[in-house]
Amino acid sequence: MTKPISPLRRRMIEDMHLRNLSPVTQRCYVHAVAQFARHFNHPPDRLGLPEIRAYQIHLTTTGISWAGFNVAVCALRFFYGVTLGRTAMVERIPYARKPRRLPVILSPDELARFFSAVPNLKHRTALITAYAAGLRVSEVVRLKLADIDSSRMLIRVDQGKGGRDRYIMLSPQLLVVLRAYWWEARPVHWLFPGEGESRPLDPSVLQGACRTARAAAKLGKPVTVHTLRHSFATHLLEAGTDIRIIQVLLGHRDLSTTARYTQVAATTIGNTMSPFDRLKLEQAGPA
Repeated sequence: MTKPISPLRRRMIEDMHLRNLSPVTQRCYVHAVAQFARHFNHPPDRLGLPEIRAYQIHLTTTGISWAGFNVAVCALRFFYGVTLGRTAMVERIPYARKPRRLPVILSPDELARFFSAVPNLKHRTALITAYAAGLRVSEVVRLKLADIDSSRMLIRVDQGKGGRDRYIMLSPQLLVVLRAYWWEARPVHWLFPGEGESRPLDPSVLQGACRTARAAAKLGKPVTVHTLRHSFATHLLEAGTDIRIIQVLLGHRDLSTTARYTQVAATTIGNTMSPFDRLKLEQAGPA
């Protein structure tokens, strides 16, 4: 028997729906607030700042990631600020500072080894698509056949991160790969369907395929679907693509998010002249 939804949870869900938060975000927020309430065994509307602070300290002891910690913060800030209307509390629920780490990038040779190590046709094609178009894992698994516009050589990303649509160039080489995949697999609606064709492929399946292929290819770097997206952006930058174009292709709101790829673009760094090279130094002779 399904447990009925409490009026408080229903109100929070309605608040998120009104603000057009994505289904994934809604599930994460509801789960985070439920975990918070379960930790104290009290309804969340009866808990306040002392409990929130204690819960945040508890989360840090569990080894939770920066992203996981901040999802909990966002959920609590939404619940107290929007659903309960306690706006004065929101600014007193702090985020964790994001660690500044450079993304892992695969070289073209490493990418070729990696793709060759994926035996499953659907998984290999999905991962190739993620790299060729710089897609997030949630975006590549939700591609539909109708999103591949071969007449205009574009890929439509429907409702990407933040609920924003965008277009990506369709690589001619990727089109060849996709056509070969279609002739073999014959998908009907979803380009990369899950079991039963009615749902898209689960993102965890592609992440698992990445781990297996990384080991098979004997790569010394961690590889996720997002690594392929990082590599896409960095390789574009190294080829001389304007960073503002890369920003649009990736669907970044803020240019500073895209700019971090300049820190790992080897050709950009290597081809930059040091100001020392412009100095006119006299050749020092022997004393």
